[in-house]
Amino acid sequence: MLPKTLEWKDDRLHILDQTELPYRVEFIQCRNYQDVAEAIRKMKVRGAPAIGVAAAFGLYLGIANSQEKSYDEFLMEFTRAERELSQTRPTARNLFWALERMRNVVEKTRSRSIKMLKELLLKEAKAILKEDQDLCQKIGENGAALIEDGDKILTHCNAGSLATAGIGTALGVIYTAKGEGKKVRVYADETRPALQGARLTVWELTQGGVDVTLICDSVAGLLMRKKMIDLVLVGADRIAANGDFANKIGTYNLAVLAKAHGIPFYVAAPYSTIDHSLKSGEDIQIEEREKDEVTHLSGQRIAPNGVKVYNPVFDVTPHQYVDRIITDQGLFKPSAKGKNFLDRGE
Repeated sequence: MLPKTLEWKDDRLHILDQTELPYRVEFIQCRNYQDVAEAIRKMKVRGAPAIGVAAAFGLYLGIANSQEKSYDEFLMEFTRAERELSQTRPTARNLFWALERMRNVVEKTRSRSIKMLKELLLKEAKAILKEDQDLCQKIGENGAALIEDGDKILTHCNAGSLATAGIGTALGVIYTAKGEGKKVRVYADETRPALQGARLTVWELTQGGVDVTLICDSVAGLLMRKKMIDLVLVGADRIAANGDFANKIGTYNLAVLAKAHGIPFYVAAPYSTIDHSLKSGEDIQIEEREKDEVTHLSGQRIAPNGVKVYNPVFDVTPHQYVDRIITDQGLFKPSAKGKNFLDRGE
């Protein structure tokens, strides 16, 4: 049985440290919002839904011990924690969605006592965690309808229980299909440079009893040409209104390859990952990270000193390459016209 990625107990947020996997299963105890922000920034907790849940509890921890008496002073303390958490991972939509929900609680209940505000914020954070668990189940059920017995599935990065508070998004679909008695085989990209596929997805699927084969990122095209892939199934960190979406770098490559080989390409994500304020993927901010992630492997340098490095964490896949977007609210097919794909759900 997989350990919980996030758990609230003893007035602390317990986070499974994903930077230690698959070597060790260790947990971080976050006692304040700085601990949570650091865990998000250092990718000890990752995956858009899990980041959102962590940020919600981080905001609560930011005011849990507040001694402020007035609402305005309390709000300043709340805003300080909110600002730091919002600057951790710019691409993940669920981070900002969760922070917005927590702020709405504060703004709509300003007439309450500070003690009551704290209680309501903790209640909201717990609700966000529970909702993520429930919607993962719904994503799994909706997406499993697209999986046939015997399908060979290619996935990229990690969109499983490690990336959420529940069974996962893309991998949740696989778990649900397996639970329905469908035999599936998964090919997992290693997902350079942080190797989330090799370290996390393979570990998680193995723990879940799923038939999984690890491949180098560059092998995907060969497998498609040899008709060894029936569908591609990935997660998403942010989805624009027209269906363009951001996911781990290398996802766009797979989408182009799948289109060229006539292979269905599916995206699984909670409805909250959709950013209705963005018309297209051109407006999605793409995070860039340190060059050491590319020049080093397990602390060992693998590239010459002084080499220039470009290390975007995500890329954007245009909606034209997407066959279905699987959400907790159903299946959607982006329109070739590139307008709001939610108006044309299937």
